[in-house]
Amino acid sequence: MEFTYSDRCEDYRGRLTAFMDEWVYPNESVYDEQLRAGGNPHGQPPVMEDMKAEARTRGLWNMFHPDLGDHRLSNVDYAPLAEILGRSVIGPEACNCNAPDTGNMETLHLFATPEQKEQWLDPLLEGEIRSCFAMTEPAVASSDANNIETSIRGDGDDYVINGRKWWITAAGRPETKLAIVMGKSDPDAPPHRQQSMVLVPMDTPGLTVVRSLPVFGRLDQESHCELLFDEVRVPKTNLLAQEGDGFVIAQARLGGGRIHHAMRSIGAAERALELMCQRVHSRVAFGKPLAEQGVIQEWIAESRVEIDQARLLTLQAAWRIDTAGTKGARIDIAMIKVVAPRMAAGVIDRAIQAFGGAGVSDDFVLAQMYAWQRAMRIFDGPDEVHKRTVAQRELRKWSPAT
Repeated sequence: MEFTYSDRCEDYRGRLTAFMDEWVYPNESVYDEQLRAGGNPHGQPPVMEDMKAEARTRGLWNMFHPDLGDHRLSNVDYAPLAEILGRSVIGPEACNCNAPDTGNMETLHLFATPEQKEQWLDPLLEGEIRSCFAMTEPAVASSDANNIETSIRGDGDDYVINGRKWWITAAGRPETKLAIVMGKSDPDAPPHRQQSMVLVPMDTPGLTVVRSLPVFGRLDQESHCELLFDEVRVPKTNLLAQEGDGFVIAQARLGGGRIHHAMRSIGAAERALELMCQRVHSRVAFGKPLAEQGVIQEWIAESRVEIDQARLLTLQAAWRIDTAGTKGARIDIAMIKVVAPRMAAGVIDRAIQAFGGAGVSDDFVLAQMYAWQRAMRIFDGPDEVHKRTVAQRELRKWSPAT
């Protein structure tokens, strides 16, 4: 593995850093003000469209996938860019590199028919619409996808969907026009062949956004919704791949998404560390700057060590995807999905402590960043599921011969 970033990566890093400095960070407060003024907690502030237009002009659009768009960046090339985007909660969307759309675009690229791609993938790549991924359910332990109970029943030329989903990110956004829905199409099939995925337009009769769920008491602008499917009917041409392929599609989709989340977590942690360092230089307590207090220096040292460790593991996972594919990088992805959010939440927690009361307010980005990183230890598979995967692989190495 080469530790030096490629010339191509360095070029993108320079241009993306300039875009963040000149457009994204200065507009974070503008974004919040416009969001409040608009009256819809999940609306789209006009300044986001300005940032998206600028990103396109600068050639910083759809960088996330080597086979989509014009960039052809490897995962190792993209990892440092995702880190830069992750420094701001609005950075990824400004460049059309935001979840869940990135995962959905990759899913459509891999499994959709040409007609499905024309209808849904093309407008997603253009940033004209948003999408959501409906997998998790409130009534079952969704960390085991085999538990999912939403039914997808064939009826002539249609599928009829019934069930309830929740924590469906972006489902409350006005721009979201598509849900990729995972449900049980054949309860009698082998466990990993019972599930299918279908494309469901958000305006389909019977599909109701029941509520937007608060995260730690606050409504995230991105929205995380509960959905009700009551006799939702879509044509069978909306099936992704084949009946029974839902589990395979989910594994392919979530693998890439998990590493993108990890990459962005590194950026969030870096920004939190920078903010902490700036803060402790500017505050005096007990006769000297906080920066001279031993406990503060310990926090900063621990944070730097943890960030750099997590970055190396993330780059290793990205390299493994490039060289062995998502399936071959399964263990690396599982490890970084555990390490990165846990590390980021810890670093941000120290920064909040250094800021005192200001750290838990909305005057700074730390509280929002912490809520997201803490939640990330649950979504896309909780830590325990990924650690189970890693442990099983290790145990197989030493399993006694039978």
